[in-house]
Amino acid sequence: MRETRTQEFKETITNTFLKTVSAFSNYDGGTIYFGIDDDGNIKGLKDVKQACLDIENKINDSISPQPNYTLEIQNNDQTIKLTVKSGIQKPYLYKSKAFKRNDTATIEADTLELSRLILEGKNISFEELPCRQQELSFEILHRKLKEHIQIEAFNQDTLRTLNLYDNNNGYNNAAAILADTNHFPGIDIVKFGENISIIQKRATFENRSILEVYEKSIDVFRDYYQYEVIQGADREKVEKIPEAAFREAIANALIHRAWDIASQIRVLMFDDRIEVISPGGLPSRITEEEYLSGKLSVLRNRNLANVFYRLGFVEIFGTGITRIKHLYEEGLIKPDFEVSENTIKIVLPVFEKNLNLTENEQTVYKFLSKTMLKPISEIAPYVPFGRSKTTQLLKGMEQKGIVVVEGKGRGTKYILK
Repeated sequence: MRETRTQEFKETITNTFLKTVSAFSNYDGGTIYFGIDDDGNIKGLKDVKQACLDIENKINDSISPQPNYTLEIQNNDQTIKLTVKSGIQKPYLYKSKAFKRNDTATIEADTLELSRLILEGKNISFEELPCRQQELSFEILHRKLKEHIQIEAFNQDTLRTLNLYDNNNGYNNAAAILADTNHFPGIDIVKFGENISIIQKRATFENRSILEVYEKSIDVFRDYYQYEVIQGADREKVEKIPEAAFREAIANALIHRAWDIASQIRVLMFDDRIEVISPGGLPSRITEEEYLSGKLSVLRNRNLANVFYRLGFVEIFGTGITRIKHLYEEGLIKPDFEVSENTIKIVLPVFEKNLNLTENEQTVYKFLSKTMLKPISEIAPYVPFGRSKTTQLLKGMEQKGIVVVEGKGRGTKYILK
């Protein structure tokens, strides 16, 4: 065994474990093993029954409110397993402080984390808090409701129905995020050239309705990843990256991001891919596996998601990632999803149809370029084959008409057709 984010070892019983009880109660729960050293070796406790009483008394006397936990004696009465569940009465404080886990360490929660825990304990989200700015206009929201669901009348009753306004508190943060102008961040888009030192375009859309931010981001996307092909009298639109996938990624970032962080959603555009990076990580109570599989959807911003759903910008809640995967079902290179504590990144590759390549050929394909000739020395080190087998695979791909070979001998180079 080893220590993890949700598992900790204590060779003896000291008050330091109480910080971890606070952390586990405030977030995703976890387990503390007593009588085991940091390397996972069983050292044992002298009197496990008395140790259980000591642990119980320390928790009951020091953690407020009372956490949900169980104690279990293990390993022939040598060790104790303390299981702490995530609580609903957050924050759980030790010495008037809330704690969190940072990998295998327990640290004090900062001011932002503490405010989030307080809201979560009250079952209130940031978007539901009263907005500090109460002079708001909603021309863009009105226009979108009229265009997409034929709502002609627009007044405070409309805003109440959308949970954006109430008589006691006025407009909430969700209303401000949707308002024509506001103080919230938006999206920062950068289109790179051949490398990250070459910036072809930079556009920042902020302090305005996220409905407008959403539209303008799609406009930039179309400039670089769509073009028309003339075939006889017809014009055919070609998408280098499926627009539907980009729409899902942007909508997902806007309605799931943490709006209490003054950070832009970053959209990095390259010739071969787009990266959409949103701040905030996953909401609590959902794992990375649940998020990526679409098995469970926990909405951080339910009211914003509801507006996007009513306007038809997203489909059924929680299906965004699944839909992106479906759009690339026939693609050679699949989209990638990276989840960290503070960010979620979606990578949308340029769509390439599966060209009936073998699994080994697909591996080599990923390291080839359509714009740059590459010698074998720039391909072989990055694939799990020897130089000889890589060369054979490239020859086979040449015969299939997928790869073009230029030069001879040591000067041989390869490029995608």
